[in-house]
Amino acid sequence: MLAALGFLTVLGPARPPGRSTLAWFPVVGGLLGALLGAVWWGAEQLWPPLIVAAVVVAADLALTGLLHVDGLADAADGLLPPLERGRRLEVMRDPRTGAFGVTAVSGALLLRWAALASLAAEPLLLVGLWAASRSVMAAATGVLPYAREAGGLASAFAAGRGAPLAGLALVPAAAVGAAGAGAAGATAVLAGVVGGAGVLALARRRVGGYTGDVLGATGIVIETVGLVVAGARW
Repeated sequence: MLAALGFLTVLGPARPPGRSTLAWFPVVGGLLGALLGAVWWGAEQLWPPLIVAAVVVAADLALTGLLHVDGLADAADGLLPPLERGRRLEVMRDPRTGAFGVTAVSGALLLRWAALASLAAEPLLLVGLWAASRSVMAAATGVLPYAREAGGLASAFAAGRGAPLAGLALVPAAAVGAAGAGAAGATAVLAGVVGGAGVLALARRRVGGYTGDVLGATGIVIETVGLVVAGARW
């Protein structure tokens, strides 16, 4: 668990991830969601909704060390423009961020902020969504091939033993979301998973599988779609 905590957040010790790390992804996601939920609830006691939402978004960025947002930027730059497959992987490895990446990150952060501002604090919703996002990230490594021939931090997850177990965690994640926000919470988790599956399908088509950036983008999309759906007029 410590390896997963150190890989997905800034809270654990920095350790190289391994295949067994994947089984702990849903747990770490749930813990992260619980922390953010506590921040959400606490901030709501002090500030109006717009500031509360900004505080939660900033807390998430701080706790994850911008890892997943960086993945979204790189994945958008590599997957969205018209490029040939080898060039896509090169662009995703490039530390510079292009127009597609800037637009994707800006849009995601704006949607997350707006959705949170429209909702009353519900920590269990974040627990369910964040656990679901890490579950799909882990499960994807057992379904898709690794897109790069060699190298990359996510290469340690190829054929990960914990991938099927992580996938099963989607059921309790949806249940937790439902416990927090009723039908809206369960629907939010399921909608987020569908959005994440879309990212993975695009990556499979355009680069042949997953990379670390693709996994990070998948997580961000799941959480963002889930928050937007939860914020609908139910």
